[in-house]
Amino acid sequence: MTLFFAICAAEAQNPATTAAVTDYVKAEMQRQHIPGLSLLVARGGQIVRAEGFGLANVELQAPVKPETVFQSGSVGKQFTATAIMMLVEEGKIGLDDPLTKYFADAPASWKDVTVRDLLSHTAGFGDYPKDFNFRKDWTEDELVKVVEAIPPAYPPGTKWEYSNLGYLTLGILIHRVTGEFYGDFLQQRIFQPLSMQSTRIISEADIVPNRSAGYRLVKGELKNQEWVAPMVNTTADGSLYFTILDLAKWDSALYTEKLLKRPSLDLMWTPVRLKNGQPNKGNYGFGWFIEERGGHRCIHHDGSWQGFETAIDRYVDDQLTVVVLTNLADSKPGDITRHVAEIYLAEK
Repeated sequence: MTLFFAICAAEAQNPATTAAVTDYVKAEMQRQHIPGLSLLVARGGQIVRAEGFGLANVELQAPVKPETVFQSGSVGKQFTATAIMMLVEEGKIGLDDPLTKYFADAPASWKDVTVRDLLSHTAGFGDYPKDFNFRKDWTEDELVKVVEAIPPAYPPGTKWEYSNLGYLTLGILIHRVTGEFYGDFLQQRIFQPLSMQSTRIISEADIVPNRSAGYRLVKGELKNQEWVAPMVNTTADGSLYFTILDLAKWDSALYTEKLLKRPSLDLMWTPVRLKNGQPNKGNYGFGWFIEERGGHRCIHHDGSWQGFETAIDRYVDDQLTVVVLTNLADSKPGDITRHVAEIYLAEK
């Protein structure tokens, strides 16, 4: 696949780095059978490369470009966490508030679960049950009942387990506190102020310019993504459309206090400690994983949904960000972001 479009920063780039990244990305796409890929590299909040490779839509032979829209998967969790922290700064939510403050009819097992526990995946909430019907158009109240019916797997704050249901609950909490659907809150408080013009809640019914198609491999043959009900595409565990150009604006804003004060950002980017004082095994803050990679601190997240896999890696001390968006289920964009970052970090 040789089709590509590129946007590069005005300043000159290292030709060897540019060539090495291009060759690597194309080789990985071929090895992983990825139809289309969007790559962002930014330094200090400024775009270095914003480039599309391969096809956004195989049936139409439409190439990926920087404006191509992908689904977020769980990379969307960082926006939900940011919305919660905005409300914390405004005094409308307390991190240590029990969920029963906002869910009056919640089961007794929720009385010790806090907002902080949900943000950090330490609440004992798990993932969607195996018999969950992704093709039913659930109401918000019905979704709450699904979550409430599953007993917490452990006392809150004592263990770490990644939880989509926890973030689904946070989106409903935002609605209850603000009176607004969480997606509208994100639009008004984050996307519009940052001019993230393509970022929005998923809607397969709407006309969405530059939308890519999601794919999966079945016995080596490329197939379209599987269908889910509209409501399931609106939950706060990761149901967004975005582009690498919008994510460049998001990355740039995170170097500032446009959205949150620095102490709030630092809290989000610090692994939450369990009640016994030990760090959680996921090295998770609020909406972000945090880890050391070869002496470089990286805050990152990946996502997977409906034939899309995504990854964002922010080497904050180096002011380097790499984003890869792909339109193939079970591809590994996180491997690509890590390797591309290593190439740029090795620059002399």
